[in-house]
Amino acid sequence: MTNKKLNLEEAVKKIALTVAAVVALAVSPAAAQTYPDRPVTMLVPFAPGGTTDVLARIVAEAMGKELGQNVIVENVGGAGGRTGTERVIKGTPDGQTILFGNMGPMAAGKALFKDQRYDPRTDLKPIGLVADVPMVIAASKKSGITDLQSLVARIKAEGDKVTFGTAGFGATSDMAPHLLLHLTKLKATIVPYKGAGPAIQDLMGGFVDGVIDQTATLLPLSSSGSVTALAVTGDKRLPQAPDLPTFAEAGVPEFNMKVWNAIAVHKDTPPAIADRLVAALDASLSSEFVTKRFADLAVPVPPTEIRGPKHLGKLVETEVERWGSVFKDVAKP
Repeated sequence: MTNKKLNLEEAVKKIALTVAAVVALAVSPAAAQTYPDRPVTMLVPFAPGGTTDVLARIVAEAMGKELGQNVIVENVGGAGGRTGTERVIKGTPDGQTILFGNMGPMAAGKALFKDQRYDPRTDLKPIGLVADVPMVIAASKKSGITDLQSLVARIKAEGDKVTFGTAGFGATSDMAPHLLLHLTKLKATIVPYKGAGPAIQDLMGGFVDGVIDQTATLLPLSSSGSVTALAVTGDKRLPQAPDLPTFAEAGVPEFNMKVWNAIAVHKDTPPAIADRLVAALDASLSSEFVTKRFADLAVPVPPTEIRGPKHLGKLVETEVERWGSVFKDVAKP
């Protein structure tokens, strides 16, 4: 019985591979030359409203103009971004559905989840880097913490009594405190929530001591006085927050995490279509529309030399290894 089951599974796999090959061949060179001849779907593997979704909508509008077709954003959340990413990986390699993801499902997920069914290094074809979004660490007003050194001192003194709220296991706001504690060899309690909203609400309410999230999320709250921003990642201060020190200036130079966002497609997408998308993305990132909108969110546009697929491919490789080291001793779902 067991042998029959194994033979059946092998047969199903062979059929799936054959179908995938036939579909790939169906995308003829002529079709690639006329691409796109209908609207393109930009799939964001997260719920609407987060930083990745906001950036995707800006880039989709710009790329639509470059491609001569509407680029429609579709949100497919779930499983730390893996559900939407898998849809692209299992879809048709015709460039009609492109992935706008980030470092979670496009790299770190391999280290974070034991049941991940794809390898981002081999199952996706990189198109290009879109943004490296700085991270801000913020403290609750009720905590009384006013600078990063005070927070570090409290963690050293109180350990697990100090709490970090996150958007849930696998979210970038969850990866950040894990990395910070890993690099500084400190211990604190990480509290995962079902989304960034509840974590931020508890930060403002004083139910958690700190949150590390992207600039677009925490800088407005700091400006309004709802939380206290302590430091920002990056080599220099942000023009949008000139009084906020970098982690290096604040005494923790080893932490310099940024959340990279990027575009990728099915691994079997024809080169002509991939090249068309690479060119459209590059032109979009150079446009006044994107640079201004990104600047408003304190998101730097990546320089031209690191935008393309070659750099992104190498980045994914190194990030898979990096997060494998960070999460090697963390219990995985």
